[in-house]
Amino acid sequence: MLPSSPLSGLYVILDARASRGRPLMEMMMAALAGGARIFQYRDKDASAREVYDRALPLRQAAKDGDAIFLVNDRCDLALAVEADGVHLGQDDLPLALARSIMGAGKLIGVSTHRLEQVVTATEGGADYLGFGPIFDTGTKLDHEPVVGIEGLRQALPHTSLPVFAIGGISLERVDSVMEAGANGVAVISALMGADDVAGTARAFIQLVARRDRRGSECRGQ
Repeated sequence: MLPSSPLSGLYVILDARASRGRPLMEMMMAALAGGARIFQYRDKDASAREVYDRALPLRQAAKDGDAIFLVNDRCDLALAVEADGVHLGQDDLPLALARSIMGAGKLIGVSTHRLEQVVTATEGGADYLGFGPIFDTGTKLDHEPVVGIEGLRQALPHTSLPVFAIGGISLERVDSVMEAGANGVAVISALMGADDVAGTARAFIQLVARRDRRGSECRGQ
C-alpha cells in the first residue's frame, strides 16, 4: 500500500553530490522533520550494489515517516528495495515497459522538458511529471534548455497529472512557480545545501501551501 502522502507540495531529491559531504540519511531525517513527504533517491555515480545498499535504509526511513520513496532511473533497484515507485528520464526505459516491470501498484514519474514530452507521458500512463528546468541550475551541467515560467504555464493545460516544477527552484522563486499552476516543486541543492535542512523544508512547504492554487482554478475552466 502506498503512503498517504499526496503527489503535491515539496518533492525532495536526495543526491549526495549536493549534500556538502553530509550523509543522505541525515539530510532525509531533517527533511522529514521539516514536513517533507516525497523523496527520490538519485545516485548516478555508484554501482548497482552500492545504490542498493544505500537505498535500503533510506527506504525504511521513508516508510517509518509515511513518506513516498522513489528511485531514480532504475526499475530493478526500485523493486529490490520495495520503493513506492521509480522516476524516469527521457533516456531511461520506455514508460510502457517500465509499467510492465513495476506493476500497476507502483508510481512512475517522468521528467519532461517540452510540450510533446508532457503529452506523451500523460497519454502513456505516468502518475506524475517533473517539468523543467524552469530556471538555470548548477546541479546538472548538461541539462535541457531552460523553459522558464512561461514554458511551465503553457505546458500545464496539456496534462491532468500532478506536475512538479524543477530546476533552480529556490525559496524566492516558489511564488512564481506556484502561481503558474504547478502542483509542487522538486528541489535538490536548495535543500541539500542548506545549513538548516529542516527549517528550509518547512519554509518550502509553507510557501507552496500558500500558493497552491491549481485545482479547479487552473484546470477546471
